[in-house]
Amino acid sequence: MDAKAKRILVKTFWGAGGWKSGGYTCPDEDFQYAKSKGLMFDPLTITHDECVERLRQLHDQVITKERVARAFLHSLSTRKVHLRSALSSWALTHDLPLHSYKQRESELPGYSACKDCDDRKLMSDEKYENQDLNVLNFERVKWGGIRLEWLIYCLMDLECLSLEEVHTVSPEDVEILRRMIDAVGACADKDAARQLEKRWKGVFPSNQHERDCVLEIWGYAGLLQPQEKFRKERGRGTDFRSVDNWRGEDGYSPDKLQEYFGAYLT
Repeated sequence: MDAKAKRILVKTFWGAGGWKSGGYTCPDEDFQYAKSKGLMFDPLTITHDECVERLRQLHDQVITKERVARAFLHSLSTRKVHLRSALSSWALTHDLPLHSYKQRESELPGYSACKDCDDRKLMSDEKYENQDLNVLNFERVKWGGIRLEWLIYCLMDLECLSLEEVHTVSPEDVEILRRMIDAVGACADKDAARQLEKRWKGVFPSNQHERDCVLEIWGYAGLLQPQEKFRKERGRGTDFRSVDNWRGEDGYSPDKLQEYFGAYLT
């Protein structure tokens, strides 16, 4: 990743006090430079149906499960957080069939009025007009992705990965993965995602926001699956989405672990 382009992207949205207020601006010269390096984009107008068609092309021709797994593992020791969410983007969209937005409508939509998207926990709109991909990519580069379940994010995420080299996986990456798995197993039955996040502190280079993103990625990828649909929060809310109902007694999914990372854990 080009360091100058990354600085331009980050400083457009983030300053010493956090998120910038009063609108986001970027000098045209800086924008054109970051755009030439693939880190900033012109506003995008695209339909849901066009998004789905492009995603199918990516899955059928470019992006494989092995490629996103390698990217995720490579990110662990290198702290290249922008490589991580391709795992959840792949998981959420790999079996998404070609369909139109109104082909099947959700009766009780939780994520989208499109049933094919809603069934896969994908938030989608019928059309995107002048969509700002730059803020989505900033979140991806800064923390590893925030709006992971957005259809438009999954498309951008996998498009960006398609421009990356195929990544190498080091023994250190695999050892980190093993320690992450061990930390899941060490959770008490009633531990929630926040307790697992704290157990991951020091396991791989990260801050809390980055670990939160990894928890969400693992949730959407099916590595962390709540066994009960609803659990009482005992008056305590949660800012998690995919793992808001996960508890230590649920552990991790051996099947999904094998599916994504089995080649590295033998």
